[in-house]
Amino acid sequence: MAEQLGFLTLLPPVIAIILAILTRQVFISLLVGIFLGYVILAGGNPWLGFLDTLQGLVDVFADAGNTRTIMFCALVGALIVFMQRSGGVNGFIASIDRRLRAYEERRDGSSRIVVQLLAWLTGLLVFVESSISVLTVGTLYRPIFDKLGLSREKLAYIADSSSAPSSILIPFNGWGAFIMTLLAAEGFANPFGTMLRALGYNFYAFAALVLVPIVVLTGVEWGPMKKAEQRARSGKFLNEGAQPVVDESLTSVEAKEGIRPRAFNMVVPIVVMVICMPFMLAYTGWADAREILGGNAGADVSTGAMIFQSIGSGSGSTAVLTAVTISILVSMVIYKAQGIFGIRESVDLVLKGIAGLIPLALLMLLAFAIGALCKQLETGIYVSELARGWLSPGLVPFLVFVVTCFIAFSTGTSWGTFAIMIPIAVPMAREMDANVLMAIAAVLGGGVFGDHCSPISDTTILSSLASATDHIDHVKTQLPYAGLAGGVAAALYLILGLV
Repeated sequence: MAEQLGFLTLLPPVIAIILAILTRQVFISLLVGIFLGYVILAGGNPWLGFLDTLQGLVDVFADAGNTRTIMFCALVGALIVFMQRSGGVNGFIASIDRRLRAYEERRDGSSRIVVQLLAWLTGLLVFVESSISVLTVGTLYRPIFDKLGLSREKLAYIADSSSAPSSILIPFNGWGAFIMTLLAAEGFANPFGTMLRALGYNFYAFAALVLVPIVVLTGVEWGPMKKAEQRARSGKFLNEGAQPVVDESLTSVEAKEGIRPRAFNMVVPIVVMVICMPFMLAYTGWADAREILGGNAGADVSTGAMIFQSIGSGSGSTAVLTAVTISILVSMVIYKAQGIFGIRESVDLVLKGIAGLIPLALLMLLAFAIGALCKQLETGIYVSELARGWLSPGLVPFLVFVVTCFIAFSTGTSWGTFAIMIPIAVPMAREMDANVLMAIAAVLGGGVFGDHCSPISDTTILSSLASATDHIDHVKTQLPYAGLAGGVAAALYLILGLV
């Protein structure tokens, strides 16, 4: 197919990228790219291309893994609404706030350092969803940052730098399910194991996370952030003319009136879901693990080896869908036992949560569709053949990272970028005999870069909102730090790729 179509195989993803950059409309851009691809496959017939586009979108659901992943992300919305409406989020914030009061009245260096590190650690631990992470950190620590003379720009930076990076490095969430499905579409027999091995090469996520405590502990600041911190120490939390967005509008679902906020109502659903994920991976992969290890090692197989192999062989989409479903059911039981929600109200909240994440489900549908299209067009194979004559295989991870960073920063979406770049980067790395794991990690790291610091990324916007700072000030103060982490990652891809 690549030989027959030539450069036409590049048009669908390239057009999607260009439109996304120019219009900032990722949904429309992906849909146009998909339509164009099927018109090309139909020999230029737009009517057949239109019909094939509809069929291509329908065919996404023919893959059970795709369907389970889309269902998981929709149900996560229900879990988020549950935790907010039950008072769990407010209770969690209040419980942490009580433990931090000792630092509110102290203005010495140690208190400033401890509070910043606690904010970073909180964002790191709330890895179930990047938006919840930044909302929790911003809402919880903003009053304390104000009292200690720490800038709101610094808070937004810490919240932003501990959300998407932790979500990608601890992939027991929608991020992990989405990535595993994309990898399965590229023919990986063990997408979970492949993703875990690739995470070791995700230099940007590690650099972004590690840079925060380094900056906090050393007190070294530069660029606009240095000016913001100097201003905050004098009692001015915002720049002159800044237009902060107050965080009262962040949460569309308020806690139910008349209930006592309890962190228990937020912690239990998250813990249940996180525990269920590896358990279900082991459960779904147990038969395959027994066959693999039984064939290689006979009957003498340790339980530890079986568990490790079964987790790697398990179905990621089944695991996350089952885990979130069990978490929702457990939540309904504990909320009912406390007299917070009845069954009917719980069902209404589930439907409200699902409705809130329909846009994400639509994005995943389009992402899976364009990924399947690129595979059918053999876009990655064509790119690798085109570059084989002049590009060293060792440069593939570096170039993939740079291109992915540009796309993600320009479009503001990491997930859409993953969907565009993985079907291109994986076949390209395979055909050129480059390091496939490093190429996958380069895509993931580049996508996180965009989600971390793009001015149109939802996580970046939410960081500004939750921290009640001017959005442009947040972007300006964060970019030098994100640029440093990105430069370190690019240098490592270049050096390791050429070694």
